[in-house]
Amino acid sequence: MTRIACVLFACLALVATATAQTNVRVRGTITAVDATSLSVKSRDGRDLKLALPESATVAFPKAVRFDEIKEGDYLGATTKPGPNGTEVAIELHYLPPTVNAGQSAWDLEPNSKMTNATVQAKVVGTGSHEITVQYPGGTQKIVVPDGIPIVRSMPGTRADLKPGEYVFAAAQAAGDGALTALRITVSKDGVRPPQ
Repeated sequence: MTRIACVLFACLALVATATAQTNVRVRGTITAVDATSLSVKSRDGRDLKLALPESATVAFPKAVRFDEIKEGDYLGATTKPGPNGTEVAIELHYLPPTVNAGQSAWDLEPNSKMTNATVQAKVVGTGSHEITVQYPGGTQKIVVPDGIPIVRSMPGTRADLKPGEYVFAAAQAAGDGALTALRITVSKDGVRPPQ
């Protein structure tokens, strides 16, 4: 085999490995944690083990009131269809500016959607409120019922990962099903990651 063929074969092997990984979301309760792994009982009852590399980031949610939201804030809104074509928020969470804006299907509840966008306007009502958000290619009015979780992500540490705490983890699944945690948001002081 020529040197060029060897290099080409190695490159193809790397591409195959990279494409064999899939991004997944893990939600559930921590059952065990050690220096290199996190065990989680998922919300659907599965026992999962996630590799915990040094590069994994940890955060925790801090509750925010609706009246703290202001124009220009960058939010993620999980919504479900409401009456007359409206979108009704299930939860709102602040996002870092590095997260892409837009709308996509979401897996928090059946038929839920995620909208990452900038707050353009808000209306305070009785029983529910409304925000209008803008993202590339569109705007969306979202009804925000009283009592839904609204959170801001705060920097955490591995010490926050404790059995019994609830997590929302962005992970990668390898071709063999092995999971590696990339980002973990963990409950703290009774506030759960709502995503």
